[in-house]
Amino acid sequence: MKKLISLTLTITAIATLAACANSSPDLIGRKDAQTLSQIQDAVVLSVRNVTVDGSQSGIGGVVGGVVGAIAGSAGSGVQREQNVLGVLGAVAGAAAGNAIERASTKEEAIEVVVQLTNGERRAIVQAKGGETLLAGDKVVIVTSGRKVRVSRAPN
Repeated sequence: MKKLISLTLTITAIATLAACANSSPDLIGRKDAQTLSQIQDAVVLSVRNVTVDGSQSGIGGVVGGVVGAIAGSAGSGVQREQNVLGVLGAVAGAAAGNAIERASTKEEAIEVVVQLTNGERRAIVQAKGGETLLAGDKVVIVTSGRKVRVSRAPN
């Protein structure tokens, strides 16, 4: 029974962390809908692939520690051994949970270097979306609050 609970908690934690990892330029957050955004015209100078490092909010470590403690303490029928194994399981689980969180929130992205119509240059890193941007493409830079995204300019 304890192993089933541990497995369920692990799967739930991984699914929760994976759901937090989406920053696609094609996905607009609810709070960004129906707000006025600033638009700037630009031309793409270059595009390169980058990786956005995963986050470590601590949630993965906490969930991993709990799962590890439960799994570790289930490893023996002797109370003293259960306590020791529980602590060791908690430490190992916390380390594994942090690693899982970091790996599941890592994201492939692009860095787009653009030149604005006034001659200024900007670099924007965003998740890979449905559009493929190439050097020479006319684009718009959409700024909403602190969020910025680049997309192909309408014809």
